[in-house]
Amino acid sequence: MPPRDLDAIKRIAIHEGVARGASSVRVADAHIDSLARARMIASFDRGDLATWGYDATYAQRATEPSDVLPGARSVLCVALPYARPRPHERRGRGRVSNYAWSADYHARMRTLLHGVACAIEAAAGERCTAIVCDTAPLAERAYAAHAGVGWIGKHTNLIAKDAGSFVFLGEIVTTLALPPDAPLRTSCGACTRCVGACPTGALRGDYTIDATRCISDLTQRTGEIPRALRPLVGTWVWGCDLCQTACPPTQRAGEDASLENEPLDGDIAAPDLLTLLRLRSGEFKRRYGRTAMGWRGAAVLRRNAAVALGNELDRAHVPSLIEALERDPHPMVRAHAAWALGRIASPPALLALRTRAARELDGGAVAEIRAALEPFDRGEALAEA
Repeated sequence: MPPRDLDAIKRIAIHEGVARGASSVRVADAHIDSLARARMIASFDRGDLATWGYDATYAQRATEPSDVLPGARSVLCVALPYARPRPHERRGRGRVSNYAWSADYHARMRTLLHGVACAIEAAAGERCTAIVCDTAPLAERAYAAHAGVGWIGKHTNLIAKDAGSFVFLGEIVTTLALPPDAPLRTSCGACTRCVGACPTGALRGDYTIDATRCISDLTQRTGEIPRALRPLVGTWVWGCDLCQTACPPTQRAGEDASLENEPLDGDIAAPDLLTLLRLRSGEFKRRYGRTAMGWRGAAVLRRNAAVALGNELDRAHVPSLIEALERDPHPMVRAHAAWALGRIASPPALLALRTRAARELDGGAVAEIRAALEPFDRGEALAEA
């Protein structure tokens, strides 16, 4: 095979990718995507991604593949399916997004991309690739849509043709001008099931999302979850799949059979909330360090567990929430435990809040305790009047 037989190189790349578990391997031209850039900047200007600190510079870099690899001419887009059967919901158990049940997908995707890149370079006879898997800004959904891997749905995720939206995306940028694939002539049409499935109203139905209201964003941020949104989070402790599980193409796609996407153990996909509320750093690293939950730290999961327990409204959980209110080393967790106790509002819960109010030193936690007690103190004041 001549070293510059680009069709043959593309066939080799596709074969290598599929052999390694990809559901789709397709090619987009490495053009500057001005439309994706404009949409990205508009979303930043609206504040849709305010918790992540993106700006126009990021949008410029993400829509110019030559920023990843000078002289880039093609972007090889890879989709890796990961859907698995969801466990039955049970009281006292949290909900975790499907993608975080197994070993961190970044390692598996990088291995896949490395194998494909090596096959391309061996066929081309030169170094000509760069791998992207959350390692550099790149508008991966936009280029995957250009390549025909799928289309971007109203939930803003890419919907792959045969695998639905439960796919990991990865890219290989190359200086080779591989023959590009055509985009799909498919859209969501009039379907708005994902919009109706979102409890917080984060999806607008116009293919944009206010990520500051998205449960996935809320459970991953390091600060407080806004009080008005906490009841809408339900029992999600990491991520959210509601908009995707409501999506008809994703429902039709079914589950991926790969054992690599199996939960690491029976509790990863539905962790016990009381155990999670007591989670400390050592145990966090042991249990969650290998998963996609392993980058934010134990306090975030404890905070999320407190919110989930507050939403279950079970008085049996009050002693554990009182323990968190009094002993958790992180004021953010104490603050959200206070909110949960105020939601449950049993006599022991309110007594614990009043007792802690006199001893709490963190201003944010004090404000949460006062907010939790305010409806009951106001009621008592009105009764006395």
